[in-house]
Amino acid sequence: MQHQKTFDVNSLVPLALRLIVGWTYFSAFWRRLILENKLIPEEAGYIGEKFNHFLPNALGIKPVIEYLVTHPDALWINMVSFTIIEGIVGLALILGLFTRLMSIGVFLLALGILLASGWIGTTCLDEWQIGILGLASGFTLFLTGSNYLSLDGYFIAKNLAFTQTKWFRLLGCGELNLGSHKQILLVIAFSIFGLTLFTNQYFHGGVYGKLHNKSVKPKLEINNLKIDPNEVSFDVFRVEGVDVYGSFLIGISLKNESGKHLLQLDGSDLAQLSPQTISNYYVSKIKPGKHSLVIPLGSKATIRIPIDNKWAFEKSTYTLTLTDISGATWNASL
Repeated sequence: MQHQKTFDVNSLVPLALRLIVGWTYFSAFWRRLILENKLIPEEAGYIGEKFNHFLPNALGIKPVIEYLVTHPDALWINMVSFTIIEGIVGLALILGLFTRLMSIGVFLLALGILLASGWIGTTCLDEWQIGILGLASGFTLFLTGSNYLSLDGYFIAKNLAFTQTKWFRLLGCGELNLGSHKQILLVIAFSIFGLTLFTNQYFHGGVYGKLHNKSVKPKLEINNLKIDPNEVSFDVFRVEGVDVYGSFLIGISLKNESGKHLLQLDGSDLAQLSPQTISNYYVSKIKPGKHSLVIPLGSKATIRIPIDNKWAFEKSTYTLTLTDISGATWNASL
């Protein structure tokens, strides 16, 4: 009597996850190199500037990001490398080739996204969600592998010799016999959940207390304020706000404790600032715009402005005020 082979529904379980997660990562390569070339440092949309946006509130890896955005050559090499890795991981997942190895790639890439940019997202905590879902997806795909509609499954069906090896079961597909490691798997699963709760609270206050979103309003930090009869200089660093939209500075004023202005510039004045007065630290640059001084997220610069009315300079306590087009102001005193 001939037995009809039944379809194993469990083999279909990772298919949708594999395809969607695979496209998520492959599309990064597709967008940056095929649809547009976003790996050219001199052109608008350079991915290195996006990476610079991560800097102000990254968790644990801020020194790495700061090193890269202060070393443009190293930054470019890393952006190209990340893009190629994302392309390989994504395409291999879609094809189901060495699925478990690619799932480790997904896990590590997602962890990097989570720590670097989990705080960014104007409405839906975009980068945080991508990061945590990537962690969970990578772990799940490692456990399931991919048999149905995959190259790994094709190799197994052809009974190729290497599919019987231990390394293929670890890196590709096949039975892992993890029943004796149940406690370790549970620890990993709950560790991912714990990291989810921790980062949700750390970045957004999403577990208890007051919710906060650092991507909604621009925020500037002012440091190293110096004043002499010839010029005022200070460092400005944009640490919060929408990543795709600059802070537009329309006013810089400096006045003494009696209210007398030593310096007062409006948007038109700032739009005409000489580039020589701005010394940028990172690849994302502060520069004069059409009607204001444009300060992208993550940018930092020393600004030196000559003082014309030297007659007004006197020993006093001075207050520097920066005014954004939104009406927000930031102050520093000396």
